Amino acid sequence: MSDELVRVYLPATVPMLARLRDEGLTADAAHAVTPALREWYAEGDEEELEYVAFTRAAQDALLLLRADPTAPRRRVVASVDLPARAIDRTGGELGSSTVRLAGPVPVKSVAAIHVDGAEAVDDVAAAAEVAAEAQAGDPDAQFAVDGVEDHELEWYDVTELDLLLSEVG
Repeated sequence: MSDELVRVYLPATVPMLARLRDEGLTADAAHAVTPALREWYAEGDEEELEYVAFTRAAQDALLLLRADPTAPRRRVVASVDLPARAIDRTGGELGSSTVRLAGPVPVKSVAAIHVDGAEAVDDVAAAAEVAAEAQAGDPDAQFAVDGVEDHELEWYDVTELDLLLSEVG
């Protein structure tokens, strides 16, 4: 087993961050640079591949928001560093960045937290409402989801978790 650390992007919500210290973060699926993504985007450098995985996690955060109508309308992505053995990168179609995690991610593995700013709330709310339809191929819904990507997620160090929660929670 390798002790190599892999950068993984977990989609989340603000309420999930509130449970981070006590329970860790869980995700049905997260995103990372996978062999399938490298093969699909062969001309991309490491930074571009990481951006693709990060963006896909932000899109999945919209689905989490749709499932939790009480959560603040802000996409959340946690950048985490996990041992390679804690990640299942097998399977997936060409271009897939999806990975499965062996269990909850502890706060000590979180490298950074990315959250939409206040100016994005209305666009995120609209995109969250149609995220599933966009994923199913609806072009009008995809337009709304693409529009929210114009908002850059703000970066927070994990030591700023309490401040972040008080600002957006």
